[in-house]
Amino acid sequence: MRFDDRFLEELKARLRPSDVIGRTVKLKRQGREYVGLSPFSKERSPSFFVNDDKGFFHDFSSGKHGDIISFLQETERLSFVEAVQRLAGEAGMQLPAEDPQSAEREAKKQGLTDWMDLAQKWFAANLRRSVGKAAREYLEKRGLPEDQWERFGLGYAPNDREGLKAALIQRGAKPGDLVEAGMLISPESGGAPYDRFRDRLMFPILDARGRIVSFGGRAMNPDDRAKYLNGPESPLFHKGATLYGLPEARRILGAESRGEQGVIVVEGYMDVIACQRAGLPAVAPMGTALTEEQMERLWRVSSEPVLCFDGDAAGLRAAYRSIERSLPLLKSGRSFRFALLDAGQDPDDILRDKGAPALRHALSETRPFIEVLFRREAEAEPLDTPERKAGLKGRLRQAASAIQDKDLAEQYRRDLFERFDALFPRQQQQAFQQGGGRPGAGGGPGGRWRGPPPKLGQTAEGAQAMQALFRSIEPVAAALAHGAVDDPERMDDHLEAIARHGFGDPALDGLAQELVRLRFSGRSLDSAAIRRHLAHSGHDALMHEVEKAAAKSGAPFLAADKPLGEARIRWSQAFDALTRVAALEQALASAKSGAHQAFDNSAFTLVKAERDALRRAIKTGTIWEDAASS
Repeated sequence: MRFDDRFLEELKARLRPSDVIGRTVKLKRQGREYVGLSPFSKERSPSFFVNDDKGFFHDFSSGKHGDIISFLQETERLSFVEAVQRLAGEAGMQLPAEDPQSAEREAKKQGLTDWMDLAQKWFAANLRRSVGKAAREYLEKRGLPEDQWERFGLGYAPNDREGLKAALIQRGAKPGDLVEAGMLISPESGGAPYDRFRDRLMFPILDARGRIVSFGGRAMNPDDRAKYLNGPESPLFHKGATLYGLPEARRILGAESRGEQGVIVVEGYMDVIACQRAGLPAVAPMGTALTEEQMERLWRVSSEPVLCFDGDAAGLRAAYRSIERSLPLLKSGRSFRFALLDAGQDPDDILRDKGAPALRHALSETRPFIEVLFRREAEAEPLDTPERKAGLKGRLRQAASAIQDKDLAEQYRRDLFERFDALFPRQQQQAFQQGGGRPGAGGGPGGRWRGPPPKLGQTAEGAQAMQALFRSIEPVAAALAHGAVDDPERMDDHLEAIARHGFGDPALDGLAQELVRLRFSGRSLDSAAIRRHLAHSGHDALMHEVEKAAAKSGAPFLAADKPLGEARIRWSQAFDALTRVAALEQALASAKSGAHQAFDNSAFTLVKAERDALRRAIKTGTIWEDAASS
């Protein structure tokens, strides 16, 4: 859709930037302008300004500048057309019609949308009446308080064949329009239409513009044939192009600084609600596997959406189906990550049982697309003969060739073959004999994701972990891991950072994740109990290497005579230095890729110099001198 300059200028003239932006940013009048905290970066002093007279905003912290259209594009991840459509609705302006037929269709859809809005209000009112008692009890059991019902537009459809029909016809609706919108069913055998949704908890389904286009209903009667029921295809609702919860997810993403947070795809309405209550941008498909259209919508708001599944067999099968459908569509900047939860657990369960921090942590433990792809192919059959190993290599080659982007396909082929080589290293047996162990004893990183099952022999992760044992571990990273095991409480202020960055050495990533999981589990474990757990989960050999490497570090917080409080401070200083290096590395990588065009040469040089200085301090041990003088 095209908009001429006159239309856009009229649109911006009807809406004050401070009103539009003020819904997202808390603004305070300062002279002829408004000022507030930046919605694009985390700051304590306000540097975000809005000028109604000139019709723009400017953010000094991020350098972003624009009008109300670009603000919605940035904060809610809307396209230009979607932002204009949203604002036009607020301004009461009719969108320019491309032709008479388009105008007629748009008018028809608007009429159906109005009836959808009235239906939602009727469902919401019923939820609070006596007829909605069972639905209210269900929500109470699921831990969803009343103050959240309105946020998500929840309601109840009574067990009445003509309740909604009568209510809307009384307001002027035509039965044919209600059938077309999917709210009524017209019997094939003839007769009067009747309500589609009866005795169900109701969830409104919104399109990308935030308009109600359909409903989903959860049966209150356990004997109902369909536990969940969605509205049918209609002029408003296209199941394959719609994602439940998308508008709210975009608002959550927009409120976040531009970090690594990606949109999360879960399996049901209540899971979406649980995630969004925890501040996580979650959506769900309409009861089916992701379609190509839904993938495209996800990639518009996030370069690497996270697909969340149960970690049981059914969840893995669903993950593998997603891989099959999305593999040809992958491109640079367009992929998926996977979060596999403990078997039998879904986001709603975790939020209800353990709280929002535990849910955020569970969904932060993601695996890249290629890792899950490799697991799928490796689990297809036992790998106990040369023929079967060759079969795996052929499947990996075929999977890579399914990617339509030729450059990416070649990169996948190389990476998959590297993983294949790590799974069957030539020196594997010799290394184990020298180390006095047995194949598979290293165990790899602990936790849910253990790679292929034991029948495959050594796992990819196990091979990688074992290879790490035969190369030196960074002494400072080893000291941090050693200190965390000796005094687990010192990790508590850094858990999210440890989950993201580990201890500064890839060989310790599995150990770091295991320690984070233990702290989030709520179990009160002292150092001895943690060491026993690590030994049972296959980390004993790695811990031996950690202790040897840590002894070379000169870390003052490992000294036996060091007071506990001082040791914790020194440990935090060292950890902050390593995470700072990781942040600088990320900034430099983004600058090299062109992601930050405003990152000029002088800034690049300064960041690189800081990174290199920190690296030297960590490698030479002068980091401890810096800590002592601070």
